[in-house]
Amino acid sequence: MRAYGAPMQTHVQPLSHSTCPFPSSSMAPSASRTGSRPLARRIQSYWSLRAEGFGSVRRQELHSDKQALWWAEIAPLLPVQGKPLRVLDVGTGAGFLAILLARHGALVSAVDSSWAMLEQAAQLAAQEQCTIEFRQMEADRLTYAEGNFDCVLARNVTWTLLNPKAAYAEWQRVLRPGGVLINFDADYGTTDFTKLGGDREQHAHRDLAHDVLQEGEDIRKNLPLSARRRPEWDMQILQELGFEQCHCDTDLSARIFAVRDATWNPVPMFALSATRRNY
Repeated sequence: MRAYGAPMQTHVQPLSHSTCPFPSSSMAPSASRTGSRPLARRIQSYWSLRAEGFGSVRRQELHSDKQALWWAEIAPLLPVQGKPLRVLDVGTGAGFLAILLARHGALVSAVDSSWAMLEQAAQLAAQEQCTIEFRQMEADRLTYAEGNFDCVLARNVTWTLLNPKAAYAEWQRVLRPGGVLINFDADYGTTDFTKLGGDREQHAHRDLAHDVLQEGEDIRKNLPLSARRRPEWDMQILQELGFEQCHCDTDLSARIFAVRDATWNPVPMFALSATRRNY
């Protein structure tokens, strides 16, 4: 595997009625499928509340050494082909990975359950002059056709999900045979969010208000992966689903966050990669 394509710059543009427009647009977000699940609505509200802060941090990342560091992690994992890669960024948040892949020539679609996050992502993509299709969508219930993408990416998403196994199955479904899943996450389920605000050194969560940290902690305790051992659980699920070439790298944070700055993540991250079986 290797990186595909040279860096390029293009422009953001709405692609369909369900594509996330610029904030000035009068278009409404597509219907959320969280239904009547109170915890699902609470999770969506929590991440929407944090959207502006994430936009600021991701903007800093895109203009720091983190951009090159993340690309060095992703590039060797991407499948080789003679045309631009079709990439899906699941739980894109403020759009960092989507923008990074678009800069390197990929055809990128990005989804998130939070409309506020998508607005931040669209603003940032416009500033960075990247064409990306943004859609509001649940990570475990994608509306894309089977085999639609060469690569599915996720970052700090799996731990937030109410049905992470279903999400992994969906990500496998939308990959083409031979397509690659790349998932960056951490064992956030074992982290007491309320203690993050007490660390006054630089990190990405330092300035969060106590009530926001407490809400994150209350939600965390009710998430299924808070009771699982990770990344061991993830590797087991990937193998059960029939992924091939499953690999886990637990040294990711040592390379990405070697220097403590405003984008520093206090929770050690791991990198998972797996290939959908050719058939």
